[in-house]
Amino acid sequence: MADTVSSVRAAVEGASLYRLERSRLSGSVRVSGAKNSVLRLMAASLLTSGRIVLHNYPNDLRDAQIHLGMLEALGKTCLQRGDALVINEEQPLMTRLDWPGRSIRNTLLILGALTARLGAGAVPLPGGCDIGPSGERRYDLHVLVLESLGARVWSEGRMLLAEASAGLEGADIKLPIRSTGATENAILCGALARGVTRIWNPHIRPEIIDLIAFLRTLGAQIEVFGQEHIQVTGVDGLGGGEHRIMPDNVEALTWLVGAMVTGGEVEIMDFPHAHLEVPLIFLRESGARMFRGEDALVVRGGRCYPVDVATGPYPGINSDMQPLFAVYGAAARGESRLIDLRFPGRYAYADELARLGVRRQTEGNLLRILGGAPLRGAEVRALDLRAGIALCLAGLMADGVTVVRDAWQVERGYSNFAPKLRRLGGRIDVE
Repeated sequence: MADTVSSVRAAVEGASLYRLERSRLSGSVRVSGAKNSVLRLMAASLLTSGRIVLHNYPNDLRDAQIHLGMLEALGKTCLQRGDALVINEEQPLMTRLDWPGRSIRNTLLILGALTARLGAGAVPLPGGCDIGPSGERRYDLHVLVLESLGARVWSEGRMLLAEASAGLEGADIKLPIRSTGATENAILCGALARGVTRIWNPHIRPEIIDLIAFLRTLGAQIEVFGQEHIQVTGVDGLGGGEHRIMPDNVEALTWLVGAMVTGGEVEIMDFPHAHLEVPLIFLRESGARMFRGEDALVVRGGRCYPVDVATGPYPGINSDMQPLFAVYGAAARGESRLIDLRFPGRYAYADELARLGVRRQTEGNLLRILGGAPLRGAEVRALDLRAGIALCLAGLMADGVTVVRDAWQVERGYSNFAPKLRRLGGRIDVE
C-alpha cells in the first residue's frame, strides 16, 4: 500500500506551471481515450473478479493514475501494456479505501461498486473540480441512489460510508435532475442488485453509453429507453472482458478551437463526430472551416465570429465545453454570450482570462465576452481543469509569455498535453 501510494503520488504531482508563447497550431494530433469514460470503467471493474482489459487507455492522465492507485489500494493488480490497461484481482478486495493523497470525484462510484458487490464500502469524500459559484459539488444524488436501493449511507470525518449487508434491492430511482454521476452510480449498483432497477430522468450521453457497452461485455443486462429511463436487471455476478475506451470529445473540441483561435490547420484523428454534432453546428456557423474524414476532422483556418451558447444535457453543449467557447469568443470581433444552465456562475476562469486582456462582463448567470481585443502575456492560475485549458489556448493567442500556474489541473484531463501541443508547433515549457 505504501509503495503504491508513493509511486502514484510521484506520478500525479504533474506540472506546477506552463510557460506559453504565441503560436500557430499546424499538423496532426490523435485524440486520447476519454477522461469521463475511463474513470467510470475503472470503477466498474470493482464489480467483478474477472480479468479486465481496457484499450485506448490514456496512460498519462493524472486522474486515471490516481484511480489506478486506488484500485491497487483496494486489492486489484493493474498493469499497463502500451495503450492497454489490464486489471486483475488476485486477492480479496478491501471494502475501505484509505487514501492519503488527492481524492477525485470518482470515489462516489467506487463506493457504489463496493456496496453493490461486497455489501459495504468506505471512501474519502470526493475531490475534483470546484466549479460552482460556492466552490462545491454536492453528492446528495449519489446518496439518494444508494438509499433507494436499500443501503444505509453516512459520513465519518472525511469518509463516506455505505452498508447493505443483505445486498442491494432493485427499485425505481427518480432523479430530480439529469445527473451524469448519479446515472452512472445507479447503473453500477443496479447491475448486481436483486431484481429490476429503473432509472428515471437519466442523463444519456456518450460516456454513459460507453459504460453500458462495457458492462454488457461483462454480462450485465441493461436496456436504454432514450432520455426517459434506463432499466437494469440485476445478475448474480459479472465476468471479465475487453473494451476500447471512446475518444475524449472535450479534447477533440479543444484541438478544433485551438486551431481556429491561432489561425492554424490541424488534422484531428479519432475525432468523435457523432458525439459533437451540436457543438460542430455552432462552430461551423461561427466561422470554423472544417472538413470531415471517416475518423478524422481537418480544421483549415477560417475566422472566428461571435457565439451565443447555453449549456445543457447531451446532445447539447455541456458545461465542460463552455470555457472553450469563451476563448473562441475572445478571438472574434464582437460580443459572445454564454449561459451555463448546469452549473450557474461557472465563470471564475473569466477573471483569469481578463489578466490576459480578455474583456468580459457577468450579469447574473450571463457571461459576456467582448472579443477582438489584443491579448498580452501575464501570470494566471488554472482554477480547475477546464479553466486551465482555456487559459492555455488564450496564452497561444497572446503576445509575450503567459505563465499558467497549477498546470497540473490541465493534466488531470489531458493525456500528454504538452508533447501533443509541441508537435503541433505550440510553444510551451513545463516546470
